[in-house]
Amino acid sequence: MKQPLTVLVPCKNEELNLRACIESFYDLADEILIADSGSTDYTREIAGQFDKTRLIEREYRTSGDFKNWAIPQARHEWVLIVDADERITPALAEEMQLELSRGPSCDGYWIYRDNHFMGHPLRYGDARSDKVLRLFHRDKGRYEGPSDHGEVKISTGKVGKLKNRMLHFSVWEYDQFFDKLHRYTSLQAKQWQEQGRDTSYFKLLVRPAFRFFREYILQGAILDGKAGVQTAWLAAFYSFSKQARLWEIKHGRSQSEFEDCTTGIELAELQAEREMEERRRAA
Repeated sequence: MKQPLTVLVPCKNEELNLRACIESFYDLADEILIADSGSTDYTREIAGQFDKTRLIEREYRTSGDFKNWAIPQARHEWVLIVDADERITPALAEEMQLELSRGPSCDGYWIYRDNHFMGHPLRYGDARSDKVLRLFHRDKGRYEGPSDHGEVKISTGKVGKLKNRMLHFSVWEYDQFFDKLHRYTSLQAKQWQEQGRDTSYFKLLVRPAFRFFREYILQGAILDGKAGVQTAWLAAFYSFSKQARLWEIKHGRSQSEFEDCTTGIELAELQAEREMEERRRAA
């Protein structure tokens, strides 16, 4: 007899994704728990069109914090977490159905993801080894980690992995990417600042350059064509942005602070220096 399963979908303003997401795992789920963090579109209305769904709501702080709040509210002992931009393939659903029917041998399972960039599949770079721990016993798994990319930790340590992959459509347009970039890098920089960390020339300059080289050349993203060029540069920019935001927090001066400590004489000196520089360039 199959262990009943709650599928947890954390979401906010996912009207474009939610229907296809739910349909991909609908037959597998005994309960669909929609954890909404303040949607202002038709996300909740779409969720209500499926008879297995139950809606819970709370503000969002970080991904791990939000999911840890939602997990204990699942009615069934086994939980599968699916983000709205992910899809469960028929082969993966069948594999999970079999695992839950014969009695799980582990308390948690890694699932590999097939990632897509604006609709183009990514077969190399970091994407080729991307995996997430999403199927687990409700009472034995919780998110841990210092950033918005924390991962589930299983208290018993009994962890396996599934053979089939889920689909992941994380980026459809650059506006979507930069929204995520702002959220992730701001959170990471704030956490580093609280830990007393600081940036350096090496972290600002060398580390992002190596990130591009590793992704594009060593991990083969060059074979993903123009999509691979972009994802490699975006990975490097993500690395740079975290360090730049940390520098901003620790060393950046606000406009009001600058103006408050700048006298009229200093402003005149700055203007004189600027004019001298312009004359040098003109010469």
